[in-house]
Amino acid sequence: MAVSRSGAAGVAAGGDTTDDADRARLHQLGYKQELKRGLSLMSNFAFSFSIISVMAGVITTYNGGLRYGGPASMTLGWLVVAAFNGCVALSMAEICSAYPTSGGLYYWSAKLAGKEWAPLASWVTGWFNIVGQWAATTSTDFSLAQLVQVIILLGTGGANGGGYTASKYVVLAIHGFFLVLHGLINSLPIRWLSWCGKLGAFWNTAGAFTLVILIPAVAKERASAKFIFTHFNDDNGMGIHGKAYILALGLLTSQYSLLGYDASAHMIEETKNADWSGPMGIISSVALSTTFGWIFLVALTSIVTDIPYLLSPDNDAGGYAVAQALYAAFDRRYGSGVGGLVCVGVVAVGVFFAGAMCIASNSRMGYAFSRDRAMPLSRVWLRVSKNEVPLNVVWLSVVVAFVMALTVRAQRVSAMNLRTPDHDFYS
Repeated sequence: MAVSRSGAAGVAAGGDTTDDADRARLHQLGYKQELKRGLSLMSNFAFSFSIISVMAGVITTYNGGLRYGGPASMTLGWLVVAAFNGCVALSMAEICSAYPTSGGLYYWSAKLAGKEWAPLASWVTGWFNIVGQWAATTSTDFSLAQLVQVIILLGTGGANGGGYTASKYVVLAIHGFFLVLHGLINSLPIRWLSWCGKLGAFWNTAGAFTLVILIPAVAKERASAKFIFTHFNDDNGMGIHGKAYILALGLLTSQYSLLGYDASAHMIEETKNADWSGPMGIISSVALSTTFGWIFLVALTSIVTDIPYLLSPDNDAGGYAVAQALYAAFDRRYGSGVGGLVCVGVVAVGVFFAGAMCIASNSRMGYAFSRDRAMPLSRVWLRVSKNEVPLNVVWLSVVVAFVMALTVRAQRVSAMNLRTPDHDFYS
């Protein structure tokens, strides 16, 4: 890994020397230091780890994995995806150490493609990256809105007990509310955003650890190890019969859960000793998320004993498999599903932190892209506030994420918004 000697010396000599070395390196890459360098290695790691948020990724996509391939596609597929993802993370970390700028992938593409192809490679990579990040923010906060809706539904009696089912407009309003909160958090100085990132990392670690112990302990009925690791569900009710295609769809649970670690690169101009801390943030967040995520996934799958019922829109959670499984497990043990709602609430808080960090990553990517005049109205988006935050592009990210969610046409919202033969989630 290309760690600069000046950066290494700065750690020993003191923070000012490190800041000078980071500023000089950024100048060598063609940019002026405008953002405040207030992030440590721990803070940089926390941003990526909070965005990955394996609790959020696993639970919000669990319906799809359960439907397409079932336990085997998720538990074993996780290991396959993690192996390839680890290779990508290592490659990104190496490049990040050589080119520590907030532009991240699009800047790297320009440097690696050569002079002839650099403009095209950089432009295409940059737009794919920033649109993908906006979509990730939309997905994260909309998933949070869905989780809140399911908690309310179960807390008011469930779908079969007269519980409150929010309309699509209410879910969109909840989605917008969380986006505004995340925009406000990202308008704060970097030291406060850093604190939020660390809290998110702690919550995701402690939450996953607690649920891994609690879920199997509470459940009266548990799946066998053979079922968890070998059962392949091809009865998806969607008319899809090719096992290879079903498996590929099932792997989306693992892939969606293990993404977002480019945040370490996008926050790198605010990170001290950047050419070391940024790459280590990528590697450590991916390694820990892979380990914790697989253990969490196995623990969660241990209470899956009736796949058709969990996926049925006629259950109390309206087809939200994980919420139904947790609610039922606590209800069988204690005669009340409140404990299951608390577990879903723990995950919802983790998703909240993930959404906040998504906006942070979005805004830094948008700031860097605008700095290179690659976005319309670039002069507007690259402005930095008195708190040394790219405030305009923070709120651009909020607005775009809300507009993207307006494409949702679901009348009744489920985890994956899937069309099933016995219930249509679309108008």
